[in-house]
Amino acid sequence: MAEEFNAEGMLDMYLFENEQLLEQLQEMVLDQKDSECFDEDSINEIFRTMHTIKGSSGIMMFDNITAISHKLEDVFFYLRESHPDNVPHLELVEHVLTVEDFISGEMDKIKNGESPDGEPAEIIAELDKFLEKIKSGAVQEGEEAPAPVPQNVHVEPKHFYIAPVASSASRFYKIYITFYPDTEMANVHAYKTVYALKEIAEDLLYSPEDIISDPESAQVIIKDGFRILLQSQSNEEEIRKLIGVGYDIEAVDVFECRAEEFLQGFDFGEHELKIDLESSVEDIEAKVKAALDESKAEEKAPPEKPKMAPGDFVIKSKEPGKKKQLAKDKPKGEKASFISVNVSKMDQLMDLIGELVISESVVLQNPDLKVPGLNLANFNKAAAQMAKISTDLQNVIMSMRMVPLTNIFQKMNRIVFDVSRKLGKDIDFEMIGEHTEVDKNIIEHISDPLMHLVRNAVDHGIETKEERDESGKPDKGKITLSARTEAGKVWISVADNGKGLDREKILAKARKQELLAEGKPESAYSDKEVFQFITLPGFSTNEQVTEYSGRGVGMDVVVQNIQAIGGVLDIESETGFGTTMSLKIPLTLAIIDGIVMETGNSSFVMETGVIKEFFSVKEEMMIHEPNGEEYVMIRGECYPVIRLGKWYGMEDYRTSVEEGMMLILEVENRTICLFVDKLIGKQEIVVKPIPSYIKKVKGLSGCTQLGDGSIALILDPGGLVE
Repeated sequence: MAEEFNAEGMLDMYLFENEQLLEQLQEMVLDQKDSECFDEDSINEIFRTMHTIKGSSGIMMFDNITAISHKLEDVFFYLRESHPDNVPHLELVEHVLTVEDFISGEMDKIKNGESPDGEPAEIIAELDKFLEKIKSGAVQEGEEAPAPVPQNVHVEPKHFYIAPVASSASRFYKIYITFYPDTEMANVHAYKTVYALKEIAEDLLYSPEDIISDPESAQVIIKDGFRILLQSQSNEEEIRKLIGVGYDIEAVDVFECRAEEFLQGFDFGEHELKIDLESSVEDIEAKVKAALDESKAEEKAPPEKPKMAPGDFVIKSKEPGKKKQLAKDKPKGEKASFISVNVSKMDQLMDLIGELVISESVVLQNPDLKVPGLNLANFNKAAAQMAKISTDLQNVIMSMRMVPLTNIFQKMNRIVFDVSRKLGKDIDFEMIGEHTEVDKNIIEHISDPLMHLVRNAVDHGIETKEERDESGKPDKGKITLSARTEAGKVWISVADNGKGLDREKILAKARKQELLAEGKPESAYSDKEVFQFITLPGFSTNEQVTEYSGRGVGMDVVVQNIQAIGGVLDIESETGFGTTMSLKIPLTLAIIDGIVMETGNSSFVMETGVIKEFFSVKEEMMIHEPNGEEYVMIRGECYPVIRLGKWYGMEDYRTSVEEGMMLILEVENRTICLFVDKLIGKQEIVVKPIPSYIKKVKGLSGCTQLGDGSIALILDPGGLVE
């Protein structure tokens, strides 16, 4: 297996590239799941994707992945060559996604250091049945159906096939590639070159031909070079450009040839062409011409054009007399302009940046710098420069950690497709804002919560076709997954146009489980309070347990995972019209700009993005309600006031508004005023989670260390307005 290759970098490249291919495959398939069939471009792309995965898996000796990808490749080869019109599209979509699931599962095993030992025989058998079904359905009247391939006969897969396209604009090339002697796994790089050329190829043949299945071909390539016959409408410059993206290539020689030369392939009769890369261009072309002239003289008739079969290759012609140029496209040692970095190293780098920010605060806030009479002009100049560099460094690191929500949104698309098919519901799935970027660590925490929310929307939210008919709704339900950023937070919402939450049913279940507060009438519960019951462990309104719901654990998982990263779940619903569940999560768990303030003996930090104004208040501006609520009049507008000391039941905080400071906060389209004792100043803070042994406190999202070594609590403005 793959452990026979002592090439960790090669394995990383294999995993990275195939993960990208599988993500693109899934997105492509789900985008066309509601179509009548796959378009021609998609069929070709799926075929090429499976071919690439098969080839790279064969090189890495992952036989089960090779086998299953080869079988799906067979299916799409038949589709693109025969163009049958009787293909059950949804069934084909499910087959593709099943193969994608299997390969993804095996790759997860590989990443975890486990052996990819999954058995693909059952899936391959289903693909065989599907292929035979569409083949038999495509047989015309009077024709015989092709005999099935016996199961005990091993059919050797062809290594590379591109359907020939006849064109008067076609040109024909012989390409010779020389690799550096110390190149590792030259067969892999040769395959990558072939794969790059496929985009422009009408037909293609290469030697040695067994670069995928035979690892020993690497030594042959190093010794004798890699030869390619190419039929294409592209010019030499375009060909060189594509080949130049390969690794460890010492020289690339491209010769345009005639059709008859092409038909002879790599065989020049008794005079096999030997290319000396140290020779001049003129000498090489003279040698080529002499060899061809001699071989033509011995031939009495032009060679018969062979019949084309899958995996066979024919290449055609050249304009004579055109001089070619030998070129060393890439100097030795020049590599691609990107590298793959382990996420743990990025996390470590982010932690070091955080420590740097804390150390910077310790230096700049050192009490020794506050001695009267010190001339700190040079120090302040140097400190400002250091702060600029530190900020730029943070921005770079953060940009490296930020990833779009595209992949996770596509996974939700897949879940909607699978669940709706099993439940017999017709659902239109819409994605908005999938390119919104969040910290990679955030992505890892929201995957499971989103999965539960989307499944609940399909299972609980969207009604059956009969129920929607009775209520006068369209047969097709709709689920919208959206994302947006606001004030340093990311809002991810799952909205459906289903039946909505049943307040009375939830209250009845809560009453049965004795969850209602003693002495509080049910009418006193707001809708928001009632809807929050469904997030409690073991709470479910389903009367029967199904594959997807009824156990009362899904929403509990959602809340736990979201609270772990300082987020909250907001639920809105209207009976008969649908439900919207929104996750409010931090944009990052790393470094933010904040305002440090004090109340009593405690320090707090508020993110600068939500603070719109600071001001001092006179007592005559205050309005005191009998129920204890307070408001302040500012420029003719009345705003509610939250006293931070009173909110957390603190001692020794200032009660007179004229002795403290008022902050205007804009949160979730609401404006409130926060009263604190005093402001300390603006500071970059490193966000740390609140220790797990401390119970979740409303209005707090984390903590940080200040420059003097003390701990400050990070305020969550959204928690203050609830």
